[in-house]
Amino acid sequence: MNYREYLDISPEVQAALDAKQPIVALESTIISHGMPYPQNLEFAKQVEDVVRNEGAVPATMAIIGGRLKVGVGPKELEALSDHTKVEKVSRRDIAAILASGKTGATTVATTMIISALAGIRVFATGGIGGVHRGAPETFDISADLQELAHTDVAVVCAGAKSLLDIGLTLEYLETMGVPVVGMRTDEFPAFYCKESGFGVDVRYDSEADLAKMLKIKWDLGIHGGAIVGNPVPDAYALDSGEMNKVIDDALKEAAEKGIKGKETTPFLLAKIVELTEGVSLKTNIQLAFNNAKVAAKLAVELNKLED
Repeated sequence: MNYREYLDISPEVQAALDAKQPIVALESTIISHGMPYPQNLEFAKQVEDVVRNEGAVPATMAIIGGRLKVGVGPKELEALSDHTKVEKVSRRDIAAILASGKTGATTVATTMIISALAGIRVFATGGIGGVHRGAPETFDISADLQELAHTDVAVVCAGAKSLLDIGLTLEYLETMGVPVVGMRTDEFPAFYCKESGFGVDVRYDSEADLAKMLKIKWDLGIHGGAIVGNPVPDAYALDSGEMNKVIDDALKEAAEKGIKGKETTPFLLAKIVELTEGVSLKTNIQLAFNNAKVAAKLAVELNKLED
């Protein structure tokens, strides 16, 4: 494979790889399409600091100028913060975006692919994609789930986005053999909300124990990632009943406007921010920080075992 001719690794990340230091991958769709400007740019800088403060090196992923970027600089973060000039890139889009030389923000699936190419095993995001409501008729299922089945990266998240069919998402993950871990919880979190009504496959109360499980999984050649459900902090958790009503209203408007495919999630997230008068954005930011913190601790523990 000659993928390295398309891969640019920042000096900071390359030094960490050479020194076998813990690294945490970060996606860029949350910057370009998950938050409004200028909060998204401030978040992008702060979340990297969260990772560093826990003893790991951040590697924000993106596609810029026909190159897969593993770690980006301040100017690149600035460019990624303008969603009007940035494509949302999932697995199917990677080759076309590279060939075009356009700027692309990486989804969960794309970030996992680039992470695996660079040799990074831990990734922090907000929430994963999954099976959309109404999928039995629309077949709208995120590519994130297929990637989790095949790519050896642990994804620390606040569960699946609340606007999805969480029950069907978990059924799909079970079918594909993806472990669903609860980080200090027995219940799979639902992004803005701590509770979803669904359980997890296994609970861990320390990152060290989780790292041990992941090492064994990959040592045995059991390919694929793992979902680490890390609930939103209590101070920022939203009421599930109220959020379901907000989400239903947002979904109704999306259907009325004919919004489909990869434009659906950015539209819904923006609409939810509007309907909650900005409260959901604060929650989104804090849960992402919390995930970055846990991911960094996990990367440190996994690094100890691999050494």
